[in-house]
Amino acid sequence: MTDLGGSSPAVADRVAPVADREMLLLDRAARGEVEAFDALLRPRLARLCRLAVAITRSEADARDAVQEASVHAWRQLPTLRDRTSFDPWLSQIVVNACRGLLRSQNRRRVREIEVDDTTHGIVEARASTGGAPDAIVEAEAVRRAFTRLDPDARALIALHYVEQRPLAEIAGILRIPIGTVKWRLFRARRVLDAALKAEDR
Repeated sequence: MTDLGGSSPAVADRVAPVADREMLLLDRAARGEVEAFDALLRPRLARLCRLAVAITRSEADARDAVQEASVHAWRQLPTLRDRTSFDPWLSQIVVNACRGLLRSQNRRRVREIEVDDTTHGIVEARASTGGAPDAIVEAEAVRRAFTRLDPDARALIALHYVEQRPLAEIAGILRIPIGTVKWRLFRARRVLDAALKAEDR
């Protein structure tokens, strides 16, 4: 019989082995077992790639950033003290790889980027603050405006509006105080709004 005052023992029994398996894989990967690290990374790759595309606005750049981040995570995993923070730690490495890649690129390079879910996420965020998106026209304007942002601003907007992560989690990923996240996000939105106004002219 299910205990109405808490979780069912059967559910708890299913959840515990998953967490235990993750910890076991983390321990094995930290000792240098490639297969264990691969088992940890494989189910997370799609999410990490979406995050990287949201920041870099390029699938090719996103793949490069995730590959670089994966190698870095593999090398640094033995230094991770709190194994329960593996996911935020991994996201932070991906964000840093994306920012580093964007900073190293020639800012004058012109790319053709398809309108994707990232753009729609930012369009919806703008709409929620009073904008009036008009399908593809608005999406294209947002896409062009987004490419004007610096890597840090792109990362913040992607994490908050596209990944829909709470501010506290973003603070953990970027290793900055939550107040700093709020201020930088506000500033990034102002820069994006200014770029959008320039696009509207």
